[in-house]
Amino acid sequence: MKRTMWVVAAALGIGIVVGFAADRLLSAQQEKIRRTSLLQKELEGIPGKVADVFLIETAPDTATGKHSHPGNEIAYILEGAASIEAGGNKPITQRRGAVVHLAPNEVHDVKNPSKTEAMKAIVFALYDKGKPTVVPAK
Repeated sequence: MKRTMWVVAAALGIGIVVGFAADRLLSAQQEKIRRTSLLQKELEGIPGKVADVFLIETAPDTATGKHSHPGNEIAYILEGAASIEAGGNKPITQRRGAVVHLAPNEVHDVKNPSKTEAMKAIVFALYDKGKPTVVPAK
């Protein structure tokens, strides 16, 4: 009887661990766009604004969807390429080493055009304090 209880308890414990690990693995595989905050700071002498520096990573063949931001953004592409459609213009593909500026409230869509390579960029933004940093386009 004791042995059966130990076997059942061990099987249950192993099942919980395997289930948790599988859930983490599947979540990581499904994450197409990752935003890692590096710095958020109110800047002295610039009332009502917040500086936001972050790393954005997109999986191959992934788009952000049309959206805007309540402030200026300057992005430096570290790896891969980004096809940027902004202000109703045709998409322009920018590659590693390019610097891109997006104006406040400018509706845009950013797509990773590669089928195999991820895109990474560091973004320097100056947003209006208290407003959402991303506004989906209507």
